Amino acid sequence: QVQLVESGGGLVQAGDSLRLSCAASGGTFSSYVVGWFRQSPGKEREFVAAIVFSGGSTNYADSVKARFTISRDNAKNTVYLQMNSLEPEDTAVYYCAARRGSYVGPYNHFRFYAYWGQGTQVTVSS
Repeated sequence: QVQLVESGGGLVQAGDSLRLSCAASGGTFSSYVVGWFRQSPGKEREFVAAIVFSGGSTNYADSVKARFTISRDNAKNTVYLQMNSLEPEDTAVYYCAARRGSYVGPYNHFRFYAYWGQGTQVTVSS
């Protein structure tokens, strides 16, 4: 089964940019939809963005649609989340997740995703 390794979190100021990476280990993303979720203290884990790794179709949460971009590098078996114009409200632990499939669809709830990374902290100061 595929394992997910995240990197790229950190502490930035409001308005800055950050790029998160999610690499597959022990397998490939070729048959998966890969998503990014985030969770802040006291809140439920929420959907941020997803991409069909083979075809490239994407889906975004409304709160990030104009600022974040999800992409993939087939050769590196890696998915990226480019986050621009960061806001303090974006502060959270960001998780990479994967589910088998070829359609982003309405499957944005975390319960649809079977494989998870360890999470990476993103902190945006005002």
